[in-house]
Amino acid sequence: MFTGIVEECGTITAKTELTDAARLSVRGPTVTSDASFGDSIAVNGVCLTVTELADDGSFAVDVMAETLKRSSLADLDVGATVNLERAMRADGRFGGHIVQGHVDGVGTIVAISPAENWTVIWIAFPEQLSRYVVEKGSITVDGVSLTVAAVGGEQGQRWFEVSLIPTTLAHTNLGQARVGNPVNLEADVIAKYVERLTVAAGGKEESK
Repeated sequence: MFTGIVEECGTITAKTELTDAARLSVRGPTVTSDASFGDSIAVNGVCLTVTELADDGSFAVDVMAETLKRSSLADLDVGATVNLERAMRADGRFGGHIVQGHVDGVGTIVAISPAENWTVIWIAFPEQLSRYVVEKGSITVDGVSLTVAAVGGEQGQRWFEVSLIPTTLAHTNLGQARVGNPVNLEADVIAKYVERLTVAAGGKEESK
């Protein structure tokens, strides 16, 4: 489990294409400072398992086909900057919100509006996520816990708006975001459970 509070920006140092999979090497001195084989680290919001650790602060992860298909990790090249977060300790603080590291879909940045003290970003998202994206609700964008400022668009062309403070811009890869960039999205898990419980109690699930 994670909270969407990025600990550092890491760098993809190697990428090996495998049969229906890929192996990534990521440099992240902070997240590897106490890491062990088998630990979970979120890379751009995707929960991955550490398979190797190197003395230079790098770690390796294997990414299976399903994860490549459902996230933007397949688009990463060597040199790419990624958001990193270690799994939350049981005695830790929830600085953001409950994040599982299970990407629900890939969005696309459609507009960016810089201001003096913050930057507003609009992100188009898959229609199947529309019932989970609500104004003032939580959403994870490339592993960053954010608050939805507004939701708009029509069916099949939905978007949401988030505002980024200077700290977020400086300490995550969203500060390098450009129009057209894909981003990993994870909806609030609480909304998913509420929906499932409602269906189990006799409610009607929205069409997917």
